[in-house]
Amino acid sequence: MALNQLRGAAAITGVGQAGLGEAHGYTEMEILVQSAQLAVADAGLTMQDIDGIATASVSSTMWAMPVIEHLGIRPTFIDNTMVGGSSFVAHLMPAILALNSGQCNAVLVCYGSTQRTSTINRAEVGKARRKLDPQPYENPYQPLNPLSSYALAAARHMYQYGTTREQLAEVAVAARKWARLNPEAFMRDALTIDDVLNSRMVSDPLTVRDCCLVTDGAGAYVLVRADRARDMRHKPVYVLGNSTACWNRQISSMHDLTVTAAQQSGRIAFEMSGLKPADIDVLELYDAFTINTILFLEDLGFCKKGEGGSFVSGGAIAPGGRLPVNTNGGGLSCVHPGMYGIFILIEAVRQLRGNCGERQVANAQTAVVHGNGGTLSSQSTAILGTEAVL
Repeated sequence: MALNQLRGAAAITGVGQAGLGEAHGYTEMEILVQSAQLAVADAGLTMQDIDGIATASVSSTMWAMPVIEHLGIRPTFIDNTMVGGSSFVAHLMPAILALNSGQCNAVLVCYGSTQRTSTINRAEVGKARRKLDPQPYENPYQPLNPLSSYALAAARHMYQYGTTREQLAEVAVAARKWARLNPEAFMRDALTIDDVLNSRMVSDPLTVRDCCLVTDGAGAYVLVRADRARDMRHKPVYVLGNSTACWNRQISSMHDLTVTAAQQSGRIAFEMSGLKPADIDVLELYDAFTINTILFLEDLGFCKKGEGGSFVSGGAIAPGGRLPVNTNGGGLSCVHPGMYGIFILIEAVRQLRGNCGERQVANAQTAVVHGNGGTLSSQSTAILGTEAVL
């Protein structure tokens, strides 16, 4: 089956979030279940209707098993693929294939993490992760990862293209302006470019305000076949394109520190969707660091390589700018519990439904969601749209 035959073959019909910011004593599994229950109810279904599951966690290599047990489901399709923060965007294609083969009828994609309030020993967890993922060319030097890697990419972009610290700060300020319109966002106080530049340096050239939050949070969404979606509770949001790419695990293995595999995932997703960047109304990017937004704007084709800094200048991606980017406040100001990909997809669905209140983008019919995993490693792009663009 050709990819374009899967265009619009499945739709997201339910979304849910729980434990955003701080989980107030709940475990990561408990807030995951809460978000899953909300998403299933939002779709007008019961948990007994769910016969497909996709989930991932940094805390367990067999995470799907306890999730299935806690949800009380007996799925005929299971995807436990873990490619970092892009996982929940990457889960779309396997779920679409399973739905359209008849393997299952309703897929729940879910995630939960209490990275902020958990009492686990982070140092020991870090050691365990390095043992499982040794990265022999980097770990012996004990970099402050992921910060060191993203700072390296930012420094190279600045050197190669003349990108400035002020332009990086524009990304953080734009995200905060969106967050101030979002009652669910964790950080909503005012932020200026000077605030970003003068905040604590953590890995040159990135200050603490160039870096994502550390929060708790859980998210979930429900995916069904398009023919079923039309009869469900909410306006369906169709998956028009999706692709995942990975060219490297370590940033030291990148062929160019300013070019990511988003070039590949974005190209294939756009080809599948039949759309181009100029057709997109809302853009939700994985902004773990300010450099991410600039790199992905370039690699996805919203501007030329090296022009990302000038593209975001002057509030261009903030409320009232020419392109709405990260309308929930992003990982920089809304929520980031370790893996952020599911939250950008939920925000895109809400925007296309018209459910975003004060931050709603007028007449939004199309959205790009782009997830990132590892240190500019795995990249997954999804193009979403309403029935008007089918």
